Amino acid sequence: MFLDIDSFKSINDTLGHAGGDGVLTEFARRLHDSVRSTDMVARLAGDEFVIVLENLSIEDSAALVAGKIVERIREPAFQIDGRLLEVTTSIGVAFRRPTDGPITAPELLAQADAALYDAKAAGRNRFASASGALHVN
Repeated sequence: MFLDIDSFKSINDTLGHAGGDGVLTEFARRLHDSVRSTDMVARLAGDEFVIVLENLSIEDSAALVAGKIVERIREPAFQIDGRLLEVTTSIGVAFRRPTDGPITAPELLAQADAALYDAKAAGRNRFASASGALHVN
């Protein structure tokens, strides 16, 4: 999964870098709380994050996790410096089946990144999969 915070620049511009850092910290905590201990959550840069879900047998499992994350980020509102903020995320999901053959990590990440832009183009606060499915929670 490749994901970022919707309209993060606006949040950072409004709250300043300290407030933006608070949003990033809470966002990362919610991501971590939404996945299994065997999965990996990593911040790439700025407000971009990657999640690697291990040992999923069907693509629908990844979709369930992505939907859970969209909900977990949206509700309840973030409380930063005494202010309540509505924060949303867009997610791109790429899934590799064992029968798909070899694929490099950069190729899989590129697929997830393309799906992320599909989710953003469709209105944000949702996820899209590299296979073309778009999901709104």
